[in-house]
Amino acid sequence: MHDELRQIAIFAKTIECGSFRGAAAELQLSPSVISHHIAQLEDKLGVALIYRSTRRLTLTSDGEKLLNSAHTMLDAVESGLNELRGHSEEPSGTLRVTMSSALSQSRLIDDIAAFSMRYPKILLRLDFTDERRSLVNDGYDLAIRTGLNRSRAANRQSMFKGKRRLVAAQSYLATHGPIERPEDLKDQQWIILAPAQGIKPELKKPGRPNFQIVPDIQISVNDAYALYRFARAGVGVAIVPEFLAADDIASGVVRVLCPDWELVSLETYAEWPANAPKGGITKLLVSELCDPQPPRRAS
Repeated sequence: MHDELRQIAIFAKTIECGSFRGAAAELQLSPSVISHHIAQLEDKLGVALIYRSTRRLTLTSDGEKLLNSAHTMLDAVESGLNELRGHSEEPSGTLRVTMSSALSQSRLIDDIAAFSMRYPKILLRLDFTDERRSLVNDGYDLAIRTGLNRSRAANRQSMFKGKRRLVAAQSYLATHGPIERPEDLKDQQWIILAPAQGIKPELKKPGRPNFQIVPDIQISVNDAYALYRFARAGVGVAIVPEFLAADDIASGVVRVLCPDWELVSLETYAEWPANAPKGGITKLLVSELCDPQPPRRAS
């Protein structure tokens, strides 16, 4: 039984790391020893747990069942050890986080800064990009993403919803005329976010058919904040998170277009690997960041 428990723990660590080599580095064993233990476990159980390929490991259905049981077992052990230690150990480790670029301008930065000061032994490695990163293949512990109508999952938690605004600079409108109706959007110059280029946005208004926007693209960028800066500079029309433009809208530098119409709000959510420990530092960060308050521009 002792050998099987050890092999189950090695199996869970291998899936967490995504490779025999990664698990070997974490456990200070050789990759061949890791492979040997998992092969022995599969022989004892009489089932295949992992599909092996040159690039990645994929769980079989039996492997998924065992991984769930392994997490329950390891969480119970970790909980017991924490009780014995009296929770005296300060949370520590390295957290690799990827998040949407626009969030670098939001209050989320203040919240992460507060978390870092509260837990100075947790090292944060932050990646801001609107290109979608793979949690497993790219080695991230957490992704904070923004999207539309995201389905629910056990390893996903909603953080907040934020409005989007259709905007243009006052300087652009001075030369291109007012834009008050969806029909006025025809033949306008657009700045669009490249990762979302395939999604055609729609304007909605009660009692009216939805109006689908087909942008005539002037500039395409892969960074949401750069997109807004181009719009603010007067290059063209753009759809941006409201918190990016709020101050400029209030001052009159930027105007909301078709103000009687609305765009579907974006949801910002946290997503982590399915095998992340329940009591680990990834879940600790998620629990501290999740807040029903809408986003605002960082001060």
